[in-house]
Amino acid sequence: MHRNTLHSQQIRSLSPEMDSLRIGMGWRVEDLEKPQILIESTFGDSHPGSAHLFTLVQSATLAVNSAGGKAARYFATDICDGMAQGHDGINYSLASRDTLANLMEIHGRATGFDGAVFIASCDKSIPAQLMAIGRLDIPAVLLPGGVMKAGPDLLTLEQIGKYEALAQRGEITPEKLNEYKLSACPSCGACSFMGTACTMQIMAEALGLALPGTALLPATGDELQQAATQAGITAMQLARDSLTPRKIVTRESFENAVMLHAAISGSTNALLHLPAIAAEFGFILDGGDFDRVNRHAKWLANIRPAGRYPAEFFHYAGGVPRLCRELKTILHMDALTVTGRTIAQNIEVLEEQGYFANCEKSLAPYGLSAADVIRPVDRPLGSEGAIAVLHGNLAPEGCVVKHSAVPPEMFHAVLRARPFDREEDALDAVLHGKIQAGDAVIIRFEGPKGSGMPEMFYTTEAIASDPILGSKIALITDGRFSGATRGPAIGHVSPEAAEGGPIAYIQEDDLIELDIPNRTLAVVGILGERKSSEEIDVILSERKAKAPHHPPKYMQGVLGVYTQLAASPMQGGAIRTNADSFSRNDFTPDEA
Repeated sequence: MHRNTLHSQQIRSLSPEMDSLRIGMGWRVEDLEKPQILIESTFGDSHPGSAHLFTLVQSATLAVNSAGGKAARYFATDICDGMAQGHDGINYSLASRDTLANLMEIHGRATGFDGAVFIASCDKSIPAQLMAIGRLDIPAVLLPGGVMKAGPDLLTLEQIGKYEALAQRGEITPEKLNEYKLSACPSCGACSFMGTACTMQIMAEALGLALPGTALLPATGDELQQAATQAGITAMQLARDSLTPRKIVTRESFENAVMLHAAISGSTNALLHLPAIAAEFGFILDGGDFDRVNRHAKWLANIRPAGRYPAEFFHYAGGVPRLCRELKTILHMDALTVTGRTIAQNIEVLEEQGYFANCEKSLAPYGLSAADVIRPVDRPLGSEGAIAVLHGNLAPEGCVVKHSAVPPEMFHAVLRARPFDREEDALDAVLHGKIQAGDAVIIRFEGPKGSGMPEMFYTTEAIASDPILGSKIALITDGRFSGATRGPAIGHVSPEAAEGGPIAYIQEDDLIELDIPNRTLAVVGILGERKSSEEIDVILSERKAKAPHHPPKYMQGVLGVYTQLAASPMQGGAIRTNADSFSRNDFTPDEA
């Protein structure tokens, strides 16, 4: 590395005060000449996914320093959707992703570093770090912060929403609900189901930016600490080789990520995050790309909520490397990774090290094999992926449904519209018996420009846990869902209501047709009466012309800025003022 001029040395030559300031915070004179490695984490007492990260920061820091570099620890603490649920705090969730990415960009640019280790666990922090990695384009590795253990009887957090709804209906006692609450998170780490946090840990590895086998490591185990040490060593090697993220992440990397997303029945929120990440690397990724892949994709990961087992079992079964080995005939196995090797080469090394056999030992106490958790490609859980992107006069730019969690009887249905302008009103209607079988609960003005795009978590759980409504109604929204969502939930409707999308003008008892096999979501009747598509277009236009002004919910602060500048849900909901300047680097997964 010392043969070339370090970026940090170039910055020092332009900023003579830098040496003085670093000496002032305890650096030694010899440290000034070493490669400077940014250790960026979301550590903080904010939630279980970040509270434990400081020990990983310390391990990575020691590894960098021992390898002849000088590590600098920076922190951008994230928030938790679980703690933000049920109040307006959830409106800040998606905006926090872009805010964190901005802060990390500031950290990386304002000083100047030769390499970086990024450490995070959860659903907004990992996308934010991946966005920042794409922007900064300095040699970097991402270390996922692991996954928490399941509770007693393999209890996991996504089940709490169901039990909350049951308690409100009087079907379980408050004492039983409290018992579940106090047992669902027995350790630190990301929540142990295939929600957005676990999905995005896997996406980081799928893109080649995390070390092989590091997604969904048990957060309390020695393996994660060892991975932190290896991440520090890797950052130094990447800096020596000048191997930057944009040399690693290509169009084929995103194709791999979308195919693995289908294989794990990943969170629908990945359709917000992967397009936003792709944009930072100079690619355009859209809902059509996800839909084309999912039409013929194999769903292999038997992990909750769509599958049977807690997320920690994914690692025990061999994790992303085993998944890639199962899908080797359709993935780009020659895609480069932060190891400097390809995916195929990484798997060869892991096999030589006995990685797969060592992982599977953890399944023995449960009487399971790896094939029970990550199914062989010839015995998939499903053959049409996990998600579908629907279009129609209700969602001209598209919307998304996780069909792997939808009852078969709801794949095609004509429903009566029950529109609500905020989630709280819809939830009240569900819990108090005001919603009937055959209804389409429509929640609008909850998109990025409407209110920041919060999750409709409690409403979806209340519907899914109802023995009748769970298979007889649909929820349709321009907002988003938790990665743990079950049942017929259709989100990201674009254009959103706040931008004048058709969802804003649906009225009580309009007829909504849901047709997942044919990928359509359309208004087919007005006030209970079937109409032609031409008639419906005229009526919706008339309603739009007469509609009262719906003022923005937020005018100031972070959400004031975010709701003004955010892209549509199906474009990732990111703050992008230069979206039109991207050239589409022809993402064509059906050529893979």
